[in-house]
Amino acid sequence: MSMQGFAKLPEPPYYAVIFSSQRTAGDQGYGATAQRMAELAQQQPGFLGMESTRGVDGFGITVAYFTDEASIAAWKANVEHRAAQRMGHTTWYEHFELRIAKVERAHGRPAR
Repeated sequence: MSMQGFAKLPEPPYYAVIFSSQRTAGDQGYGATAQRMAELAQQQPGFLGMESTRGVDGFGITVAYFTDEASIAAWKANVEHRAAQRMGHTTWYEHFELRIAKVERAHGRPAR
């Protein structure tokens, strides 16, 4: 799965987990862990796709899409993901916000 570009999603409804974060300076293992979390998320039941971006200032937004709230809860409880969350709290993020939303409508325009 590429961490760039648009996720290919089914027709709504589905859920979006929106993770906004401000990184601390230095990698400290972040890059490898972020790649592993993207790979692991794909294996989770109910996972639909992901979109992610990070600016040169360290501010980033990742949106992970899931079929239902139970799938989100299972992903949150994943042992490897829990370890990454702890590192995020103590080492990788100056500030973060997590929001969960139900997507009821979606529309767009395909690239030309």
